[in-house]
Amino acid sequence: MYFFVVMGFSTSINAQDLLSTLEKEYPDTPQYEIATFKASRLSVGHSIETRKKGILEIQAFNRYWNIPNYRGQSFIVDKLSARIALEYGISDRLTFGAGGSTLDGIFDGFLKYKLLRQRSNGKGSPISMTLFQNGSYRSKRNRPFVDVNRFDEFGDKLAFTSQLLFARKFTPQFSAQITPTYIHRSSSAFAEDPNNQFAIGIGGRYKLGGHASIVSEYYYVINPLKSINSYDAFSLGVNWELSDVMLQFQLTNTRAMVEDAFITQTPNNFNFKDGNFVFGFNAIFVLHLNQKQL
Repeated sequence: MYFFVVMGFSTSINAQDLLSTLEKEYPDTPQYEIATFKASRLSVGHSIETRKKGILEIQAFNRYWNIPNYRGQSFIVDKLSARIALEYGISDRLTFGAGGSTLDGIFDGFLKYKLLRQRSNGKGSPISMTLFQNGSYRSKRNRPFVDVNRFDEFGDKLAFTSQLLFARKFTPQFSAQITPTYIHRSSSAFAEDPNNQFAIGIGGRYKLGGHASIVSEYYYVINPLKSINSYDAFSLGVNWELSDVMLQFQLTNTRAMVEDAFITQTPNNFNFKDGNFVFGFNAIFVLHLNQKQL
């Protein structure tokens, strides 16, 4: 009897040692949430998503709107603004992007780095967090609106946007994001306007099923400009996935497509009166440049 007790105890110890050895050799692989948002843009602003290494995105963004009592009305809409941009995944966590917009002649470049990734197994971080840093150059005056920047020197036309993007995928259908934002303009044409502005963005995505989802964003500016009447940017839209193409349709009140402009210098409220309605359409094409040849 004593022999069997000793043998059982010895076997138990050996089994525990074996499990410990296996755990060290084959540790648990962290399980991260994927596709919190399916694109690098939630709607009008950036999402937490970065591009995978070697992925190139080609982006074509457009905004269309009418102007009350505008005599030069063209077919369907009075005015449009376009932005062409490229984004490239330097690594799975680091993305570089650059683009140019026709409205205000704004050229910009940015870096995005994913600091934290949400764990899907209940361990580790409950959220994802991405750092965004942008710099923009305004090459022409904002006619017919008031220019809040000086245009005397090159540095007067620069602006910088810093954001921390926090997001959580609550269910396979629903994700939400909050975006504290700091914007610095290098110059101000009016003494009453702050050069440093702060804003909070909130947004969400709800998957309808298949490849379509409803998205919405809102940016609240804590210390708005004084020289012009500006409004908080808002958008409501639908994202539609088609293989390596993402189509985004928006109803919004902002005409600009670069952060320092659309967050702090939106001249219209969100409604259908007096030309305040803006229709947005984004087309995002994904190219896989790092595919290995078989």
